[in-house]
Amino acid sequence: MKILKIDHLGVAVKSIDTGKNFWTDVLGLRFEGTETVAEQKVTTAFLPVGESEVELLESTAPDGPIAKYLEKKGEGIQHIAFRVENIDAALAELKAKGIQLIDEKPRHGAGGARIAFIHPKAASGVLVELCERD
Repeated sequence: MKILKIDHLGVAVKSIDTGKNFWTDVLGLRFEGTETVAEQKVTTAFLPVGESEVELLESTAPDGPIAKYLEKKGEGIQHIAFRVENIDAALAELKAKGIQLIDEKPRHGAGGARIAFIHPKAASGVLVELCERD
């Protein structure tokens, strides 16, 4: 598997409108608007930092994964995403190594990315996302 870079850090927030203030007003990052990914029950907002981004994640449903995360752990870093050259090959390699995956096949993510998650049990409690972008 070829990891190209850290693509983004996912930060769970109760509200993007209020959650973005620290990132924009204090740190001076540029807010680029929001995108809702209905099948994941989430609205996202990206704030570029060099070649990577901070992704704010707000749940759109009480049973969504971000709502469940917020209920258990509160606001904060929810995942780290690595950009990979070929997500299909990366998943096949991980599966062959016996790594526990949440997604065995890529799904649609924000910004047109193809994404898949590695189970936190395989990564010392860290939710790892792989993403491939054109």
